[in-house]
Amino acid sequence: MTLKTAYEKTAFQFGNHGKREVALLNKAFQNIPDNTPADMYGNGEIITAFETKMARFLGKEAALFFPSGTMAQQIALRIHCDDKALNKVAYHPLSHLEIHESDGLKELHHIETILLADKDHIVDLTAIQSLKEHVAAILLELPQREIGGQLPKFDELERIAAFCKTHDIRLHLDGARLLEILPYYKKEASQIAALFDSIYVSFYKGIGSIAGAILAGDQDFIDKAMTWKKRYGGNLISLYPYIIPADYYFDLRVNKMELYYEAAKKVAVLLNECPSITTVPQVPVSNMFHIHFHKPIDEMTSLLIALYEKTNIGLANYLRPVNDTECSFELNFGDAFAEISPSDLNLFFTELNKLLT
Repeated sequence: MTLKTAYEKTAFQFGNHGKREVALLNKAFQNIPDNTPADMYGNGEIITAFETKMARFLGKEAALFFPSGTMAQQIALRIHCDDKALNKVAYHPLSHLEIHESDGLKELHHIETILLADKDHIVDLTAIQSLKEHVAAILLELPQREIGGQLPKFDELERIAAFCKTHDIRLHLDGARLLEILPYYKKEASQIAALFDSIYVSFYKGIGSIAGAILAGDQDFIDKAMTWKKRYGGNLISLYPYIIPADYYFDLRVNKMELYYEAAKKVAVLLNECPSITTVPQVPVSNMFHIHFHKPIDEMTSLLIALYEKTNIGLANYLRPVNDTECSFELNFGDAFAEISPSDLNLFFTELNKLLT
């Protein structure tokens, strides 16, 4: 049996909002009248009302809905480069654009990318000040997913924003998980977004919708983004199958981020008390973190399968090798964790400790 199969057989899971099934779509549409007009090529109440709602939430002049964040962010950086007549941007070595998009920014737009900071550390002001050449824009990802969802302090963000403004550098926020960091910063989304010239937010990560993203900024920026959205083929005849679920799950979960954050901190403490386990970071700063098992991947896979069969609770559905003696995975908290009773949680960690000892 594979780890994924064993995980899917469990009745309860630690992470996310539960299984991604067609029911996600059905629930979002259950109270939508059949005669509701669809949006057409970016026009219509469904899409414009949601874009206006998100622009207000983020404190920006305008917002534009995209079918994917990859499309939205490549377009954002292209606009900033065009405005500055400089095809250079900088971001973290483990940015999504660098490791998950098949060099789309470079191949489609011929934009040169400069890597900021060491791959195991967050981007800070010192890293930005050390740039040896001028760039049109800097992209910051908050939280920095590939290193466990780490974050800079808010005053560090303020210093970075001030530096970029002084040196005529556009600052773009990869805020795919923006909502998830609000409890840590104890700020409104608009307060964080105010530090950035443009911002992208995902609707399928912490929100748990089907797909889709919002890109926000000033009106001139969004007007240009709309042109590029057409060029990318993203201005579909209708986007309501994505927008209605995005709106539904946004309203359902936007005020639950504190609960997810507290769950992450609670479980991180329990995991770090187990032998052969550490979390990165040790104390989570959002609802997600990385778990490192200091055992070979084959041994840990067998151990977890046995644990799932014993407790009927799933922790990880995959493992990634770190080296010959260590493996890891990423854990994100959502609605699913609340389904695990205190007694079942206690059983899970009792059995996990036994297996690791």
